[in-house]
Amino acid sequence: MRPTRRIKKKNGIEYWYEETPYYDKEKKQIRHKSKYLGRNVDGQPVRMRSAPDEVKAKTKTKKTAPIKSSFDYGPIFVLQSIMKELNLDRYLDALLPPSEVSMVRALAFNRIIRPTAMKNVESWYEGTSLALESPQIDLAGQRVSELLGRLGESNIPDRFMSQLIEGTGTKSTLIYDITSLSSYSQLINLLEYGYNRDGEPLPQINLSLILDKDKGIPVMYDIFPGSISDVSTLSGTLKKIKAHGIQNYVAVMDRGFFSLSNLKELMRDKISFIMAAKLQLNDLKQLMTEAQKDIDDAKYLKKFKKEPIFAKPITYNMDSIEVKGYVYYDPKLEQTEKRTLLSRLYDIREELLKVRLNKNSNSYAIFKDKVQGFGNFFDCHVVDNRFDVEIKQNAVAQRMNKMGKYILFYSGDFDWMKCLSLYREREEIEKSFKALKSEIDILPLNTHSEKTMRGFIFIAFLSLIIRTRLMNMMREAKLLDKYSVELLLLQLEKLREITLADGQIFVTEMTKNQREILQALNLCA
Repeated sequence: MRPTRRIKKKNGIEYWYEETPYYDKEKKQIRHKSKYLGRNVDGQPVRMRSAPDEVKAKTKTKKTAPIKSSFDYGPIFVLQSIMKELNLDRYLDALLPPSEVSMVRALAFNRIIRPTAMKNVESWYEGTSLALESPQIDLAGQRVSELLGRLGESNIPDRFMSQLIEGTGTKSTLIYDITSLSSYSQLINLLEYGYNRDGEPLPQINLSLILDKDKGIPVMYDIFPGSISDVSTLSGTLKKIKAHGIQNYVAVMDRGFFSLSNLKELMRDKISFIMAAKLQLNDLKQLMTEAQKDIDDAKYLKKFKKEPIFAKPITYNMDSIEVKGYVYYDPKLEQTEKRTLLSRLYDIREELLKVRLNKNSNSYAIFKDKVQGFGNFFDCHVVDNRFDVEIKQNAVAQRMNKMGKYILFYSGDFDWMKCLSLYREREEIEKSFKALKSEIDILPLNTHSEKTMRGFIFIAFLSLIIRTRLMNMMREAKLLDKYSVELLLLQLEKLREITLADGQIFVTEMTKNQREILQALNLCA
């Protein structure tokens, strides 16, 4: 970042200082070198010892050049510091011309600070200190669409991810998950109907994300047609991980990726993994049934985060391959799942009892709409113009018998604690998806071609890296009890960069809250 000038007031007198940010490799933080320039005289720094008498006389009645413009600086400074720490700006510089780097940075920052339609980004940009650094770039809607198209049809996203992975030294624990992104567009071939995790009745694409658990940031993503199931994406993802040069890692996955073929591939390629099992196959159902007979035996009793839990080691033989695992029984989870199920069944029953049918009603369609996948729990018949409904006790008992119990298969040197701890870390990637959809405001996708859609997702990925790092910094600084990301950035918006009529630029004095925030984040000397 370039040096900035600022005025500090001491004992009622204003002084000019030049502050130059630099990255302290030893302390791994952004610090500042401060250089005294002189006393503020008519908006200019003047060293009083060498100043003429007439200039010294002016200091008795202080005059400052009138303010010309004011720009948002605080949030931009924080996000630029994170880009510099993670070398994101360097990776982009190697891939794009300077003007396009500035455009990409502006678009990514906008998704974090003030998400808006791409056609409106230019208006936001003109009010930020980014406009002082790169006044030449054109962020009109057409120019933005052209940039997204160039990004989307190029290999720049893949090359960026390769640099990021190499630069972060990603090689330890990777958490893999997938989500749906819906769109109203009719012009994107990848958009297909499939299992929509947000319940949207729209065509979708599937977006996979890989999080480096140790670094705490997403390092890789991929895009799949909307009808592709989670389980069938794993093989291709493993190949891409290998192509990016990542070796000796642990892959942590939810049950959505579980299949015998995936299990075999992981074992064959000697990849360390932790994966929750789907209990659809008869031999796995039998494995769980056998384990349940004594899962609550005291010899399997453990404690995880101060809560009791049972963990029983098991083995699963699959075509001469032996896979190790643990069956877990969590009494607290069991009670939560029971309450959730019973509450849901009660609400569905009450809704069905309220229905009044007319002669043209499709009773089956109405029933399916009301039960939303819970139909197997109900006996339902039409009597006159109503539903006669009963909850199937046997179905409820069978479901409850499975509650609080699950299997984690693994390959590697893991005990029950390590398996469970790493699996629970998946919550971080779920938070990333939530941030992507809510705070970064990626939904619904509002692009009109596949190449602009791909370019937009790359921008959102870059935003997610920066925002996730900021969230981690706030967590380490214990700021999350007081601020959300949005509230912290809003507080920092009051820190502004001022241009004077004579061309001078300075940063306004920090408030007490701003200084506390930046010091806690190790961004203020």
